[in-house]
Amino acid sequence: MSVAPISAADAKRPLFVGVDVGGTGIKFGIVDDAGRTLGKFRIDTHEDRGPADAVDRMRQAIDGQVADLGVPAGDVVAIGLGTPGTMDIPRGMIVTPPNLPHWRHFPIRDALSRACGRPVSFANDANAAAYGEFWVGSGRGSRSMIMLTLGTGVGGGIIVDGMSIDGINSFGSECGHIIIDSRDDARLCVWGGGRGELEAYASASAVTQRTRELLDAGRTSSLRERCRHEDVSPLMVAEEANRNDALALEVIDETARYLGIGIVTLVHTIDPGMVVLGGAMDFGGHSAAAGRRFLESVRREFRRRAFDVVVDTTRIDFASLGGDAGYIGAAGIAQAAWHKSNG
Repeated sequence: MSVAPISAADAKRPLFVGVDVGGTGIKFGIVDDAGRTLGKFRIDTHEDRGPADAVDRMRQAIDGQVADLGVPAGDVVAIGLGTPGTMDIPRGMIVTPPNLPHWRHFPIRDALSRACGRPVSFANDANAAAYGEFWVGSGRGSRSMIMLTLGTGVGGGIIVDGMSIDGINSFGSECGHIIIDSRDDARLCVWGGGRGELEAYASASAVTQRTRELLDAGRTSSLRERCRHEDVSPLMVAEEANRNDALALEVIDETARYLGIGIVTLVHTIDPGMVVLGGAMDFGGHSAAAGRRFLESVRREFRRRAFDVVVDTTRIDFASLGGDAGYIGAAGIAQAAWHKSNG
């Protein structure tokens, strides 16, 4: 899934920059007032050089892309910046992000604003991706939305009446850390070691761990032969599920069941009407039998456990913006802030 750019001539002014910082790469996009992408690009993070170096290279990249697109610099009025947590959003600080160990206690929002000469809106990267799907993706037209990002862990974003839920500690919408298993021997999550959390059951790490456990217990599966030559992964599980391997299908169904339980808890709390599943672990999404089975199993578990009043009005679907959601959402948050401050 990838967003096709539009021409600068067709863009609705003003324009915004979205920046999505990751541990290995930083994605950028120039986005118009309707959420359409004019151009997108990427630079390496070079995490070990620290955030000040990255800010300078962000400025150079943004200036270069604006010039390459042939749009007047004055048309670009604001920047949205999404970074991984932990963070202090009101102060514009990146605090102790696990995958950016050299980026500690740095005022990245104001540093980027000074470097680029434009206001910068700051957001958690998962919340930014959620806002992108809310603005112009699968949640378009919704008033509120929950997004779960399924990857190594489980990220989350919650939008209520157009506002991202950040919380007083900038830790709001961390949906992957809700408790779905209260047993003393419940599984541990990949980040922080929390026990019984959603990401311990519905992340790529959890899928890999459960698959290995079943194989170690002696279960028959086509995965066993493949694991002699490559490491087990959710992609491998999806491929074998598409070939009707019983163990692979069981892992997908169990993952969907736990995810459905988590979604029920979140929907009963927020009642958003829309739940979007994003991230790399979608088992092929709508285009694959395993992905379609996964989505329907999530929906079935939700229908089984949720109150009828929310079952009838809640839609659950895959995300549609792919890896572009982060920069689009960051730009969208900047767009909303700019319009609010400019009437």
